[in-house]
Amino acid sequence: MSKSVVIVGAGGVGSVVAHKCAMLPAVFGTIHLASRTVSKCDEIAKSVLERTGRSITTSSLDADTPANTVALLEDLKPDLLINVALPYQDLVLMDACLECGVDYLDTANYEPKDEAKFEYHWQWAYQEQFAKAGLTALLGSGFDPGVTNIFTAWMLKHHFDEISEIDIVDINGGDHGKAFATNFNPEINIREVTAPCRHWENGEFQETPPLSTKLSFECPEGVGTYNIYQMYHEEMESLVKHIPSIKRARFWMSFGDAYLKHLEVLQNVGMTGIEPITYNGQEIIPLQFLKAVLPDPGELGESTQGRTCIGVIAKGFKDGIEKRVYTYNICNHEECFAEVGSQAVSYTTGVPTMIGAKMLLEQKWSGSGVWNMEQFDPDPFMDDLNTYGLPWQVVELSPEQYSQFLS
Repeated sequence: MSKSVVIVGAGGVGSVVAHKCAMLPAVFGTIHLASRTVSKCDEIAKSVLERTGRSITTSSLDADTPANTVALLEDLKPDLLINVALPYQDLVLMDACLECGVDYLDTANYEPKDEAKFEYHWQWAYQEQFAKAGLTALLGSGFDPGVTNIFTAWMLKHHFDEISEIDIVDINGGDHGKAFATNFNPEINIREVTAPCRHWENGEFQETPPLSTKLSFECPEGVGTYNIYQMYHEEMESLVKHIPSIKRARFWMSFGDAYLKHLEVLQNVGMTGIEPITYNGQEIIPLQFLKAVLPDPGELGESTQGRTCIGVIAKGFKDGIEKRVYTYNICNHEECFAEVGSQAVSYTTGVPTMIGAKMLLEQKWSGSGVWNMEQFDPDPFMDDLNTYGLPWQVVELSPEQYSQFLS
């Protein structure tokens, strides 16, 4: 029996989620898209109708005010709220779901507006409330976090008895033709990139300066060779909690020289700041102003070419023998645009969002409380990745290949 969902957020990811949900009427019977700017919702709804033949409803929603979301949920009575809005709004949306008895799903952990701090403890604190209410909250059902968690859990289930090290490598091999643009929300992207780096080692997180550790990484299948930089990403926090055998966890992302030079200049002149300043008698936040003048990532699909390559390299033991396994997905920007009108970065987040929602609505994943992706059976999710647009590959690496990948 099909179910009803409310999608909050009408950016690039929200557009992909709406399109992919509409393609599965047997699962997603009623789809409502809400965002602060209803015109964006209406544009997505028009595209969904043209591409899939299905109508979705839309409305304006200021999700910063819990009462607004409560009123929407009480009116529509959905089975699930899919949060692809800003991570600042995670907690107020979780509160609304608790008040209205609606399951919850998001793609990124909560972070406060006044500090670039990416941690799950605020949302994990909701465990007892969701459990008592008999509701499910699924956290981080994007690609990273999300698919990277699933890749790790799947490798542990099928290739290892114990995983001791993981390296998550995110390569965006695309070219959008702009002098400077971010491939997802500029405000979140820049906060993430400029935050201190942390990686897990010897039972605790070690902190290093932002972008201070660089390697060269050669992608499989001819995607190319890229400079990758060590960063902090929230899936490491949940993975080392739920897979305690992991002794080292690192996250890497590729950046071009032009991107880094622009970012350096913007930092030096104060445009990446998140502290309010006064300009012409009005209080503004520099990073939010910068976001307003940068290209909208949701509009980069038509100009972006190339491929992404995102995966997890795991090292551990099977039957007492050390082994290394790399599980990855390669995604083509132009093919994504042809299907849903978005570039691959939005697509690789939006497809897993839809699949996570499908897992909950079909009861393939269930349980009261707050959950991270790796806590559920990875097999049905891995099957759906192959079915719905993100096919994956797995290769076993020799010690020499492993050292070359991370050289």
